[in-house]
Amino acid sequence: MTKMLVVDHLKCTGCRLCEVVCSVNKNGVSNPARARIAVIGWENICPGIPMMCQQCEMAPCMSVCPVGALTRDENIGRVSLNYDLCIGCKLCVAVCPFGAMGIDAAARRVIKCDLCDGDPMCVKFCETKALQFLDESQAKTAKMRLATTGLSELIRKFAIQ
Repeated sequence: MTKMLVVDHLKCTGCRLCEVVCSVNKNGVSNPARARIAVIGWENICPGIPMMCQQCEMAPCMSVCPVGALTRDENIGRVSLNYDLCIGCKLCVAVCPFGAMGIDAAARRVIKCDLCDGDPMCVKFCETKALQFLDESQAKTAKMRLATTGLSELIRKFAIQ
């Protein structure tokens, strides 16, 4: 069954532990710049929102790759990057609508979230449970709930009184 990472932006404290855990797990070093997840701060709105590959159904990164290095792994619902095929053209980085694909400057290669092969470390270590790894149906419900909650919060905060 396909699973998805879901972010509850109301629970995220912006601690960036997910970035540290990811970089240690993937690179063996504590360096958030080398993580496959990035916490983006929104000044005066929230402390941070973790951003990672959304494993798009119609993934633009897959369609633009000239060598077919990006493929869908239907078993866990992820877009996988084959480093042996990747030529480093960075077209996938340029077309990602979420800015979730990046470049690991130290390793000199493209990086993206691979869901830790179906057991995401960022979820395990998120103390506030802002990150969840849910079945597709649960994820859809959770995302709708979060979107409506977030929208109502923004309306309350910025509504003209």
